[in-house]
Amino acid sequence: MTGVLPVGLANSTKVIGSVVHSVKEYIMLIQLHEYVSLSILEKALENFKGKIYQKPPLRSSVKRTIRVRSVYEIELLDHFDKYVLVRVLCDPGTYMRKIAHDLGLILGVGAHMRELRRTRTGPFREDESLVRLQTISEALYLWRTSGRDELLRRVILPVEVSIVHLPKIVIMDTAVDAIAHGADLAAPGVVMLTNNVKANSKVALFTLKGELVALAKALKEAEEIAKMEKGIVAKTNRVIMPRGIYPDVWKRRKKSIGVF
Repeated sequence: MTGVLPVGLANSTKVIGSVVHSVKEYIMLIQLHEYVSLSILEKALENFKGKIYQKPPLRSSVKRTIRVRSVYEIELLDHFDKYVLVRVLCDPGTYMRKIAHDLGLILGVGAHMRELRRTRTGPFREDESLVRLQTISEALYLWRTSGRDELLRRVILPVEVSIVHLPKIVIMDTAVDAIAHGADLAAPGVVMLTNNVKANSKVALFTLKGELVALAKALKEAEEIAKMEKGIVAKTNRVIMPRGIYPDVWKRRKKSIGVF
């Protein structure tokens, strides 16, 4: 398989799970074992839209139990002789070679996956953010030998780019350092939030400047959080921002009330 492979550097490895376990898009070349007409093929592909049941192939790194995955889009791009080119947008963990095999079973002619290319992982798309290893090598050489980092800045994206697909909560500057120390987010620390924040869903906590502070689990719906004046609204899971970047207001507050 070729295509998009997001790689996290340094502290950004903490968010890579949110990228890996997000929506995927593939371009797959399937070889049918016998010729099938276009109309029959299009009708057969319709069976794979929506929720599908899959058992991982014999050669796989996970337990072979039946699992449910969602296929949001499956599009026939080209059809020539016994070869079929399709685009699939699906949940993570969906096996493309199993879709190819099952398509052959539905058609009654047999089929297998010939080639596969991943064109999207979460917010990263092949036509927008794909960088070749040769380009990375050249950027690193230029920086090491002359100190010029303009090419390096083109190939290394800010960590904030990797979580643009997540719901967001913007927090007050006075709450940032407490969150950086692992504290949960309380209602008074919320400035604004996106309306797609759902209870028990993963959210990204941002500063007013648009800096990623942490990943958290929302405990309430967006509408409820907006009305809250006290109480915990999100439980911090992964802290991204180093401690001490913002003022430690929470420590001074503890000392002022005699808590040590």
